[in-house]
Formats: sequence, structure tokens, C-alpha cells
Amino acid sequence: MSMSRVLNLLLIIIGGIIAVYAKAGMDQNQYVLIGGIAVLMIGVYRISRNIPSKNDEDTPSEND
Repeated sequence: MSMSRVLNLLLIIIGGIIAVYAKAGMDQNQYVLIGGIAVLMIGVYRISRNIPSKNDEDTPSEND
């Protein structure tokens, strides 16, 4: 596994754990929850950048 992939997975896991931890407490810290969600979304964004679009296939143009 490449280092970038490991980093992306760690970001998602750490962000999810932080978000769940912040949400589970009685006196919820909104800033910790927002930070956890932000880390989670950064990981998801980094992974989604590497997934090719299915629209990028060689399709005939509509003008033909």
C-alpha cells in the first residue's frame, strides 16, 4: 500500500473517532466535533481525487 493511501485511511479513521468521541460526551464540544468532521472530510476528499470518473471513458462526441 502506498504512503498516500495509508495517510488517507488514517485521516478518515482518526476523523471518525474524534467526531464520535465529541458527540458521545454529555457536554459536547462543538469545536472538537467540527474538527473531527473536517479531518474525516479531508480524508474522503483525498481518496475521491484518485477515483477516475466514469465519464472520462472514450465516448463519441455528441457533435459527430
